[in-house]
Amino acid sequence: MALGSNRKVSVSKTGCAVETALGLIGGRWKGVVIYWLLKEKRRFGELRRLLPSCTQRMLTLQLRELEADGLVKRTVFPEVPPHVEYELTTFGRTLEPVVIGLRDWGEQYKRRIERAHVASEARPRAKAG
Repeated sequence: MALGSNRKVSVSKTGCAVETALGLIGGRWKGVVIYWLLKEKRRFGELRRLLPSCTQRMLTLQLRELEADGLVKRTVFPEVPPHVEYELTTFGRTLEPVVIGLRDWGEQYKRRIERAHVASEARPRAKAG
């Protein structure tokens, strides 16, 4: 499928390359889908199990957009029942350092929030009175 053939993907309204990148991978699920596809090809059902909070409809839409943008390749095997696999394209794989960086940043942030929560629990509470 041609890059961006089914979607209107503008370069950006502001001319900012970050806006362009987030336009392609932004949203709640695309980055996570890309993360799981970094490791290996996945079937739709596998991705559904890895993203239990993502509805089937939303996952389908996200995969279609990633495919239309040239980041994901969808392969259908002529079997009964149909067997479909998703994998990152060569272009999609260029996002690996970005997605890994986001994962690492997210892990640091989670630890920071956990430390703040533990510290707030350890503080003595003022007595009402």
